[in-house]
Amino acid sequence: MDARRRASISRCTAASRATATWTSTSAGAAELCLTPSAVSHRIARLERALDLRLFQRLTRSIRLTADGERILAALEAGLAEIESALSPAAGQEPVGRVALHAHPSIAQCWLAPRLAEFADRHPRIALDIRTGNEDPDFRGGRADLALCYSDGHFPGLASIKLMDEEMAPVCSPGYAERHALSGAPERLAGCRLLHDAQAWRHAAHDAEWMLWAQRRGCEASLPQAGLTLDRSDLCLAGAAGHAGVAIGRRRLAQPLLDSGQLMLPLGGFEPAERYAYYLAYPLRAAPSPPLQAVIDWLRRCANADMSQSGN
Repeated sequence: MDARRRASISRCTAASRATATWTSTSAGAAELCLTPSAVSHRIARLERALDLRLFQRLTRSIRLTADGERILAALEAGLAEIESALSPAAGQEPVGRVALHAHPSIAQCWLAPRLAEFADRHPRIALDIRTGNEDPDFRGGRADLALCYSDGHFPGLASIKLMDEEMAPVCSPGYAERHALSGAPERLAGCRLLHDAQAWRHAAHDAEWMLWAQRRGCEASLPQAGLTLDRSDLCLAGAAGHAGVAIGRRRLAQPLLDSGQLMLPLGGFEPAERYAYYLAYPLRAAPSPPLQAVIDWLRRCANADMSQSGN
């Protein structure tokens, strides 16, 4: 293949990869400082050169076909090898970008307060954090690593248990006093419960409350009425604002407990059974140096947190 043809395929491949990453011709064009029309032409040229259909054109979006996903995976593997070959020698600071997908509550309450320390420790790593309850998009290139609250089941992914979690009902001191709730779980029947409907993947809207109540044998005391949100930190904020009683996770609720905005009316924290915080990432020969640096930093933070809480 002559140099001109290689250069043409390289440009077309870059256009296709950017479009696959953003699942949008316009967004891919913006990344490459091209027009959407130019990107579309380059994709079409690459499809003709490979005699493969790489993208499925939908009404308002574009997504990879099975052949496209296969080619993208091969391309990403090749780029990972190049990145590894260009990695700094031992003792030097890793350089690169890491896209971290995190569940909103752990990102807000635990991760965000620690980001200054990461930036100081790794100034040459661009950490791109995106939050959401949906599954991370590893195939599309929008995530290199995921931080989530889970039972640890990640088919097809490598995973690391980051830290355990504990749970207990929490509410404001004023709400506990108004409902005479302290030490009286039967009084929950007259309270309003706050539910995290996205506690973990495929969780029922009241899954955390049922998990706690079954352990205590007080399911009958739980009222039917309540408020449902899709984030644990929002449940905590609602509880601090006297809206009701929430299931608090220790890693998220501790600052509000320390400040006196929340209290534990029905006893201390108990293990959250099989649920914990995990890191998950695609199975590869080895994480890139920047990705490994982020994983190592998160594990150091988790170990320090667990040591402080006595776990």
